[in-house]
Amino acid sequence: MIVQDILFVLIGLAGLFIGGNWLVKGAARLASLIGVSPLVVGLTVVALGTSAPELLVSLSAALQGSNDLVVGNVLGSNIANIGLVLGIAGLIFPVSVRWTLLREEILFMIGFSVLALVLALDGSLSRMDGLVLLVGFAVFTGFVYWEARRERSDIEPEIEEFEELEGLVEATTPWLEVVRLLAGLALLIFGAQFMVEGAVSIARALNVSEAIIGISLVAIGTSLPEVATCVIASLRRENDIVTGNVVGSNISNLMVILGLTALVLPITVTPDLLQFEFLGMIGFALVLLPIALRQTLGRRPAIILLGAYVVFIALTFVR
Repeated sequence: MIVQDILFVLIGLAGLFIGGNWLVKGAARLASLIGVSPLVVGLTVVALGTSAPELLVSLSAALQGSNDLVVGNVLGSNIANIGLVLGIAGLIFPVSVRWTLLREEILFMIGFSVLALVLALDGSLSRMDGLVLLVGFAVFTGFVYWEARRERSDIEPEIEEFEELEGLVEATTPWLEVVRLLAGLALLIFGAQFMVEGAVSIARALNVSEAIIGISLVAIGTSLPEVATCVIASLRRENDIVTGNVVGSNISNLMVILGLTALVLPITVTPDLLQFEFLGMIGFALVLLPIALRQTLGRRPAIILLGAYVVFIALTFVR
């Protein structure tokens, strides 16, 4: 039986990976075609696109009553984005952080992480909490758009890098990108269903909590789009996209995924998650401050990030 559950997880991973990639490409190219700034697309649309697997998995888990899987997936994905994704990218090539805007984004991310913890302290995320998170994301998006217009002349090289990485310079048509986007969404829904069903069954078979499965197996799986984007960007030495994608995705995970899921169905948050995993997420978020101030993530700090991630996952299982 567990073999079948593992197969479900693998099928779900494939659907999430391919669907997430198609959704990101379709959304980014469509936004570019209708005249949205590539910078805004990179910091919002692509970040939302790479967070789409987390969203579909969380909504599916919430509707099935697996609240621990919902929260564990979001917290685990945010920690994986910093410890695993940035660690791998920094290990390939040192990652530079040149945008002043990204430093401010990091402050937003830390602030939103603390806000999510405060809202969850009463043991739940209500529909009102979900609305607060979504309004916070709208404020952040407005800030990104305003900052992008103000600093566009200073970051034109980074915009060109983003266009090249996302394939926005290729000839395409709006209808083709709409089809790509819808096909990606369909695959995400398909993959999320298989992932949740397989993960929950594995957790029950191994007598492991759904929260732990969400923080480890599901979180790593739903972070694959971020891994792919950041590894490609790192190999091409387009470093700013690496950090921008991770930070933007983390903000999307917290504000949009938790917000929308809580709005659809209020989420129960167990004390264990409040005492360890939430604090772990905030701790990993704070690590980005010295990286931004030093404006670089070298191989040695990258190894430390990866080591910290492994230790965190180990402690999660031990607890």
